[in-house]
Amino acid sequence: MKYAIIAISGSQFKAEENKNLTVDNLNLKEGETSSTDQVLLLVDDKSISIGSPFIKDAKVEFKVIKNYKGKKLKIFKYKAKSRYRLTQGFRAQLSDIEITKIGLSKSTPVKKASLPKKVATTKKATVSQKTSAKKVVSKK
Repeated sequence: MKYAIIAISGSQFKAEENKNLTVDNLNLKEGETSSTDQVLLLVDDKSISIGSPFIKDAKVEFKVIKNYKGKKLKIFKYKAKSRYRLTQGFRAQLSDIEITKIGLSKSTPVKKASLPKKVATTKKATVSQKTSAKKVVSKK
């Protein structure tokens, strides 16, 4: 199973070939083809590539199926005993895309995930000299 984690319009999505995604409006016409190189993770049948933050030379191509408005939301604000009422509406501009191709444009070595090595740190012992003040008690 081949899939990728991609970043589109400030959000991250799991993209598989020949699958549809609903994303924020991309300002592309219906039927247009585009691609993104913001691939965070690429999983093939045999290998896993992890980007830092993106995988070099990785691309995901997609085609815009349709652009539409999302479900209408009503936002109502209310404060008691002050006659404050505010109603607003919102409809998200969305695009449906179909992932057509996932892959590397060049053959790059696969970067394997590994844990960072721990570096032994030595703390120097600091000797602090305490000055002790003696109290002088005078007897009369």
